[in-house]
Amino acid sequence: MVSWGKRRFSRVVCVANVHMLMESRWNQHLRGALDIADMVTPDGMPLVWMMQLLEAIPQERVAGMDIFLSTCQECMDRDVSIFLLGSTPEVLSRMSRRLKREFPKLKITGVESPPFRPLSPSEDLTLVEKINKSGAGITFVSLGCPKQECWMAAHQNKIHSVMIGIGAVFPVYAGLQRHAPRWIRHSGLEWLYRLLQEPKRLFKRYLTTIPPFLWLAFRQVNTRVRS
Repeated sequence: MVSWGKRRFSRVVCVANVHMLMESRWNQHLRGALDIADMVTPDGMPLVWMMQLLEAIPQERVAGMDIFLSTCQECMDRDVSIFLLGSTPEVLSRMSRRLKREFPKLKITGVESPPFRPLSPSEDLTLVEKINKSGAGITFVSLGCPKQECWMAAHQNKIHSVMIGIGAVFPVYAGLQRHAPRWIRHSGLEWLYRLLQEPKRLFKRYLTTIPPFLWLAFRQVNTRVRS
């Protein structure tokens, strides 16, 4: 990703979890965004387990926070600048301050908190120009799923930067939400940890995605065993 960013390639990177996978079954725009993405990483142990179980792929979890931290370090070492897009002005301000402490030589060439409503064509053009003029090789996008994936797909070949959708990483890195302990992340229970922090926002999402995922996973594994 950083090599792409060094050359200002327009690329799309999606960080997929169970919610995104299930949402893509019902949302054709999200499904299309995942289909054309240059890279899709498994952010969530259930996806890692399914890949190992069904395809015998020795895949490790590649989570959004891990991508964010390692990419920032690599960008600092290789003189690649970054752009932060999404979330709120408070989150972006907190992130910028922490990034300057932890990655003092990292170049943050722009931050933008767009309105939650759809942008007008002129507003969108202004945003594209701002990112391109910033010279950022990496643009971290936090607009929420499926909005951020669809937005990145729509701007592929328009924005001269590697767009990485990392959603909830922004408020966690800003210190407004807690990062799950390592053992919880690797046990497949991070969804429960997040649910306890934001029950009102996440209850319906998990209720409509986790049960059908488990059922579909069971059917797929059962079919594979029978064959």
